[in-house]
Amino acid sequence: MPQNKRYIYVNAFEGLPKLTDFELITEDVPSLQSNEVLCEALYFSVDPYMRAHSNWMTEGQTMIGTQVAKIVESAHDKFPVGSLLFGDFGWQLYTVCNPGVTHSCFDRRSPQLLSDLNHFPASLSLGVLGMPGNLAYCGLLEVCKPETGEVVVVSGAGGAIGSIVGQIAKIKGCKVVVVSGAGGAIGSIVGQIAKIKGCKVV
Repeated sequence: MPQNKRYIYVNAFEGLPKLTDFELITEDVPSLQSNEVLCEALYFSVDPYMRAHSNWMTEGQTMIGTQVAKIVESAHDKFPVGSLLFGDFGWQLYTVCNPGVTHSCFDRRSPQLLSDLNHFPASLSLGVLGMPGNLAYCGLLEVCKPETGEVVVVSGAGGAIGSIVGQIAKIKGCKVVVVSGAGGAIGSIVGQIAKIKGCKVV
C-alpha cells in the first residue's frame, strides 16, 4: 500500500494562515475492508469557509476541504477502479472510505461518483459545477429572482461565488455592477467585464 501524506491543523489562525499552523505528516495507508475504496487526490479545494470552520477543529485533525479523487483500489462492486469521487476528504493524498456511509469532515454527506464531464476538467466539480456554482445559481435565480433589465450589484465579485453570479446575471439580461476590493483580483475582473457590454466596474 502507498504512504499517505496529510496536513493536520496544529495552531489556531491569527491573521493570515501560516505554514506553522499546519504540519505535514506521513503515514501508512490501511488495507481495505469490505465495501471500502482507496482514493488518490487529484484536486483540493481551498475556500474562505475553512477559516470559520476551523473554530470547531481540534489539534491534530486533518485540515478540512473537499476533493476530487480517483479510485485506485476498490473492494466495492459499485465503485470501480478509475472512477472519480467528490468527497469531503480534507487535505490528504490518500483516503480510505466506504462510499455508502458518511465520510466527511462535516458529517453531512457521503462521497459521490462524478458524472462524465466529457472534455471538461474534473476540477470544475469544485468550482462552477460544485459548491460555489450552486450557491451562485440558487442565490441569484431562486432567492433574488432578477428580471431582465434590472441592475444586479455583486459584492465580492473577485471571489469564486461572486464571479459566477455576475456571469449568470449578465446571461439573464441584467445590468451588472461588480464591486471588489483592491488587489490582484480587480485587474482580472476589469479585464473580463470590459469585454461584456452593459457592465460597469466600481
